[in-house]
Amino acid sequence: HKDAYQVILDGVKGGAKEKRLAAQFIPKFFKHFPELADSAINAQLDLCEDEDVSIRRQAIKELPQFATGDNLPRVADILTQLLQSDDSAEFNLVNNALLSIFKMDAKGTLGGLFSQILQGEDIVRERAIKFLSTKLKTLPEEVMTKEVEEFILTESKKVLEDVTGEEFVLFMKILSGLKSLQTVSGRQQLVELVAEQADLEQTFNPSDTDCVDRLLQCTRQAVPLFSKNVHSTKFVTYFCEHVLPNLSSLTTLVEGLDIQLEVLKLLAEMSSFCGDMEKLESNLKKLFDKLLEYMPLPPEEAENGENAGNEEPKLQFSYVECLLYSFHQLGRKLPDFLTAKLNAEKLKDFKIRLQYFARGLQVYIRQLRLALQGKTGEALKTEENKIKVVALKITNNINVLIKDLFHIPPSYKSTVTLSWKPVQKADASQKRASEDTTSSSPPKKASAGPKRDARQIYNPPSGKYSSNLGSFSYEQRGGFRGGRGRGWGGRGNRSRGRIY
Repeated sequence: HKDAYQVILDGVKGGAKEKRLAAQFIPKFFKHFPELADSAINAQLDLCEDEDVSIRRQAIKELPQFATGDNLPRVADILTQLLQSDDSAEFNLVNNALLSIFKMDAKGTLGGLFSQILQGEDIVRERAIKFLSTKLKTLPEEVMTKEVEEFILTESKKVLEDVTGEEFVLFMKILSGLKSLQTVSGRQQLVELVAEQADLEQTFNPSDTDCVDRLLQCTRQAVPLFSKNVHSTKFVTYFCEHVLPNLSSLTTLVEGLDIQLEVLKLLAEMSSFCGDMEKLESNLKKLFDKLLEYMPLPPEEAENGENAGNEEPKLQFSYVECLLYSFHQLGRKLPDFLTAKLNAEKLKDFKIRLQYFARGLQVYIRQLRLALQGKTGEALKTEENKIKVVALKITNNINVLIKDLFHIPPSYKSTVTLSWKPVQKADASQKRASEDTTSSSPPKKASAGPKRDARQIYNPPSGKYSSNLGSFSYEQRGGFRGGRGRGWGGRGNRSRGRIY
């Protein structure tokens, strides 16, 4: 029978009919001829690369039948390479074949996938990573055992030594979806991975877009992992010491992104989960100084009443919400900062600024409430009203925090939900409206509101809350360009600096 099988193998060199028969019979009798295993796999592989698409599809469909014993990692490797196919039916067959051998031997299949991710062509690497990020979560628990998850973590760490920004985001999705990493210690491990990737030991260069994008990309991945038990201290410290003092010099290549506001939002979200900080007083001082920059003193008496309105300082509500919230969170750890660590003159100056800001706030809050009065459902979904709903949240939040700081001594007891975060207990229609503003598409500028009074309301903080209402789509940032070592652009001799 061996000779007969050899004839079938030789059929791959024949015409279309012989090849079609070979594509079916080589896998069918494969298990009976272990001594011809190599020849059989190579013959089937030739058919997988045939010019005739129907022969290719047939050959690919049968590949899982070769995935026995020691042959499985090789078949997984071959299937991974075949992910580069641009024929959609063929691509789907490859996906299905990979999933079927996954159920036979998950570790063996992963071995083939990771070998191509580490050493394969760029297109194969890219598609293998996307396969893992979309398909792993669909596999049942009996396939995704603890041992398999540990193997994924070990191999992922090797890949993470040299990745682009886009690849990093996908790997964080893969790893944070693993059941074994849902625990506190698992989350802690992930935060450490992100911190390593963010390279928090390096000197921060605000004018290097790659350095800035890398830090933001990593921080965005870390934020969902923080909790009361998994602390953000290392990141908050880095932001206070290196990023805040350079806030105005930050640069980015992401069009339409208010980079300063993005940084302040991330800091605010992290500040709730900050643990014990070594240089708490000095970092609180940096935060306080930055807050003062956005809390203007009352203007001098205007001589010309006609233009008095234009001479009012602009109140940048979104910036102040973030800075005030972060200060309020960290201030809890050093409650006597304002009274014991600041001199009396400085505290008096701060209270004047708070008072002036609070007065401006009251005017806005009244106007916003008036504008939204009686509006429900569909009426709240218009672009203009969505802006007003979020603006009201921002101004209410600042109001609550300012009231706390006006206590004698200052209090840090109030809790607020940051304006861009979903509210747990809220009026359903308002909640819907606020959720509608958190789409992943970039929000539109709101400076062209048709109503004069609306423009009056939104002009002072233009571009600060009005154009940045949505939450940022954390995965839709570009790849990381430039030879930055550690891979967020230059990957050895082959650059993987792709952009979404």
